Amino acid sequence: MSQPALVHFATMTIKLGESFVIKGGPVGTRIVAEVATIEVTGESLTASMVGKSAADWLTVGPDGSYGTLDVRATLKTDDDELIYVEYSGRIDLTNGSVVSAPLFQTGAEKYDWLNRMQAIGIGQNSPEQLVYEMYSVASGADA
Repeated sequence: MSQPALVHFATMTIKLGESFVIKGGPVGTRIVAEVATIEVTGESLTASMVGKSAADWLTVGPDGSYGTLDVRATLKTDDDELIYVEYSGRIDLTNGSVVSAPLFQTGAEKYDWLNRMQAIGIGQNSPEQLVYEMYSVASGADA
């Protein structure tokens, strides 16, 4: 079996908005973090958030040291195509490091490559923003 490779395709910067903490729920603490803006820049993809329905519905682990991401947003490319993105992943709440696994959906033929790939985002969180380096996972045959 061949080894997979990570191929960088974009940088994604997310500026965070208001957050709401719901403590003591059936699955633990939930933090709903609204997203103010998203900017994606790369050689084959330039896009920004459109609309106001973007957030992270983060679930904090029992010991408070990590969280599970649940993010959804709609992006609009610089050539006016729409792309839906959703991802899960983990955040280390002790140091702000984040690893995510985004999936994209679009009907735009130019961006069909997004529909076919599994992305990985490696990022760093701060109270105001989150910056990801975005990679596509290529099988050894594709690399």
